[in-house]
Amino acid sequence: MESLIILLGWVGIFGVMALGSIGSIIGCGIAGQAAIGALSEVDGGYGKYIGVSAMPSTEIIFGIVIMFTLNQVVTVHNGGAIFAIGILAGIGLLYCGIWQGRCVASCIAASKDKPEIFGLSLAPAAIVEGYAVFVFVFALVLAGSIPKA
Repeated sequence: MESLIILLGWVGIFGVMALGSIGSIIGCGIAGQAAIGALSEVDGGYGKYIGVSAMPSTEIIFGIVIMFTLNQVVTVHNGGAIFAIGILAGIGLLYCGIWQGRCVASCIAASKDKPEIFGLSLAPAAIVEGYAVFVFVFALVLAGSIPKA
């Protein structure tokens, strides 16, 4: 049982970064496809579409920072906490990355025909980013209370 708890602790340490990375990959892919589609339909302003398609990449950055914060000697006393924080934060970042990519794709689609709404139509993506920041901050706060080996 002890080795299982230690194994789960290590899964939590790496899992947050892996899941945040998957969310960023999917989100950037969704937004990037919308940006590429917009390039064939508009005559200019390509940079803003390509630029915002990278917006979901912050989830992997948050995951990396949480991973380094959780990285410590894993014992039976802290393995469960490390696992829970890492996996749950990772799932939160995964979903934020995917949904932020969908919000950015919608922004790009809407602003192709009405360029003046580009900034305003990014608001939903920014709101989703705010939730990713909540996951990030709360994971860091909870990680600070994990007993050290």
